Amino acid sequence: MSEGSHTTPKSTETHLLRLDEQPFVLASGAELPYVDVAYESWGELNADKSNAILLSHALSGSHHACGHNPELPEATVRWSDELHDGWWEEFIGPGKALDTDKFCVISANYLGGCYGSTGPASINPETGKEFGSTFPQLSVCDQVKMQASLLDHFGIDVLHAAIGPSVGGLITLTFATVYPERVKTVIPIASGMKTTVLNRLILFEQILAIENDRHFNGGDYYDGSRPDYGLALARMISHKTFVHLDAIERRARSEVRQDKETLAWYQVQDTFQSYMLHQGKKFVKRFDANTYLRIIDMWSRYDACREAGVDSVKELFDRCAAHQQKFLVFSIDSDFCFYPEEQAEIVSGLEGSGVETMHITVHSDKGHDSFLLEPALYTPHIAYALSSSLT
Repeated sequence: MSEGSHTTPKSTETHLLRLDEQPFVLASGAELPYVDVAYESWGELNADKSNAILLSHALSGSHHACGHNPELPEATVRWSDELHDGWWEEFIGPGKALDTDKFCVISANYLGGCYGSTGPASINPETGKEFGSTFPQLSVCDQVKMQASLLDHFGIDVLHAAIGPSVGGLITLTFATVYPERVKTVIPIASGMKTTVLNRLILFEQILAIENDRHFNGGDYYDGSRPDYGLALARMISHKTFVHLDAIERRARSEVRQDKETLAWYQVQDTFQSYMLHQGKKFVKRFDANTYLRIIDMWSRYDACREAGVDSVKELFDRCAAHQQKFLVFSIDSDFCFYPEEQAEIVSGLEGSGVETMHITVHSDKGHDSFLLEPALYTPHIAYALSSSLT
């Protein structure tokens, strides 16, 4: 942990921890011979280690949420320039939503990730080669088990709060219900409690895009050409659910650029198509197709009740009530990825179990990505929820 700095962190360093559980047993029964966790932290743990906040990142995010980190050797060439600055820079630091004068914020790259934590591109000690196609299927409860083991390493028994946007919200909710005794305040942002049919179909389209790339080779592509076309197409499919269409129109106001590498007969017709091609091509430089498949498969199968091993929403949230948890749930009214009705379902379940809950709907024209772009709309509410539960 960093040593109690009272200024916004100018630089941060990724740390690697090998978990004690070897092999690491997954919910499916599959085993990994080892698990390394890549993490960063900001702020200082207090004497009784009661001021920790666990931050979970979105689908293609990383543990690097704040500060400047120009080097991550474990990520090889994927640690591109756009990743060097933290993705939640305006939310973390002294006086910000996650106030590092008060709290110690910890964020870990997910299991299956490509930014330092053990994933498909990691070396399997039994073969001396990348796991590739042999890397097992993951569930959200595997992620929270990994996070709990990381907290154990630091001697953190109870979190002051768990926070996560998007897919990170799924993990936040599951941490709170699998380990209800280990967190006081829970803040899922623009998330849900069960993957909708629409999202499952959109995720399936992305799986097909990657699987049908001629270079995918079942996931064993690290010694040759990579499935860049399939991954770029998958990103294009997903990107329009993250960014509001009006925002895409604003961002795409530039010249039409033809792409002879990708298109043989078809001519790019407008700036929107140019913009989406650009987003897809940019993404493949910083992400791994196997990691993307593992995370969207995990998301596609998500059901908070199943992850927690309960039969009903009432039973799920009764756990939260029994441990006096407090929830702050954020919706974004223009969100096309996790619709506001999904957060309303969470709130209804929480209230049905008598859990103290605050539900904030953010009014934005930026869609799902609002949680990245508009700190002023979130900071007062997050700061209040965190300060109101200080002891």
